[in-house]
Amino acid sequence: MTGKALVTGATGHLGANLVRRLLADGEAVRALVRPGDASAALDGLDVERVFGDLRDSNAVTNAVRGCARIYHTGAIVSTVEGNDEHKRAIFETNVLGTQHVLDAALANGVGRVVVTGSFSAVGYDPDDPTRPSNEEMPFDPFHSPTPYSTSKAATEQQCWQAAARGLEVVVAVSCAIVGPNDFIPSRLGGVMCSFGRIPFYIPGGFPFVAARDISQGHVLAMNKGRSGERYIFATEFRTMDEIMAMFEDVTGQKRPPLRLPPAAMSAIAQLVDPFVTRWVPPQRQRLTPAAVHILRLGRRADISKARRELGYEPTSIADAVREAYEFYRQRGMLRTAARPPGPTTTVSMQMGAP
Repeated sequence: MTGKALVTGATGHLGANLVRRLLADGEAVRALVRPGDASAALDGLDVERVFGDLRDSNAVTNAVRGCARIYHTGAIVSTVEGNDEHKRAIFETNVLGTQHVLDAALANGVGRVVVTGSFSAVGYDPDDPTRPSNEEMPFDPFHSPTPYSTSKAATEQQCWQAAARGLEVVVAVSCAIVGPNDFIPSRLGGVMCSFGRIPFYIPGGFPFVAARDISQGHVLAMNKGRSGERYIFATEFRTMDEIMAMFEDVTGQKRPPLRLPPAAMSAIAQLVDPFVTRWVPPQRQRLTPAAVHILRLGRRADISKARRELGYEPTSIADAVREAYEFYRQRGMLRTAARPPGPTTTVSMQMGAP
């Protein structure tokens, strides 16, 4: 493809993998980086960096100018309810930031924008949450699990308004990402890095997506997606028991000794949440009432639209787990003794399509 691609959120888990995918495809990449963000995700890459905050419309316009297409992955991702300041930051970054990107794209003749959506902003059947969710299921704002979920639903509304004004825009919906180039690390990545030292885990399940698959999904959405549409990308639904087995396999460490009942853990999370919210920064809060609730639902993702219209074919979460572990090991991020590199046994699990 000709012209330069802008990637927002390029230092995040998705952004770092997407940038590498685009470079491997021979694309010229510009990255919008928030001042003060760690730059390790882009170090050594042939990427043009421009600095600015999504909340600054002038900085966004400067980043967009001269680009032929945009991958907008930047967002504050959180399962925390938080205080008013936290909610305001989510709104300004996720909703107003997206509006700035779309407005700048329209003003500067950008050919197409792919915006990262969240599975938490896709609706589900409240009578049977395990029924696979598709792109047509409406999001219920009155039962939104988090301010983040509500912000991502509002983000999509900005996309549809921009599409009505003539912009080519597609939403690529991501599930929970597993894979390498997780520099921060993510919530699940933090569990792997501390595996063997964590005292408990909560059963449940969620649709996960391999980092390579969600990167591929964004490229497919850019090249083949219909403007004004969204596409869900997942790799496999996995239970936390299965994820723990995979972590045992790659790390050589034992899973947490305690498997806490979700109902009990939900009550505990609700009890301590006001104190945690007051004393612990949002980015450090892991076990939140919303996170427990999401796991308990056991939601599935219907990816038939992405398969049918884009030719999307998912790979393997087990492979993504191994790639993630090797990334953390090489960067010295593991807080337990690392298993020496080499072949490991493979966890074999028969699962239905996500």
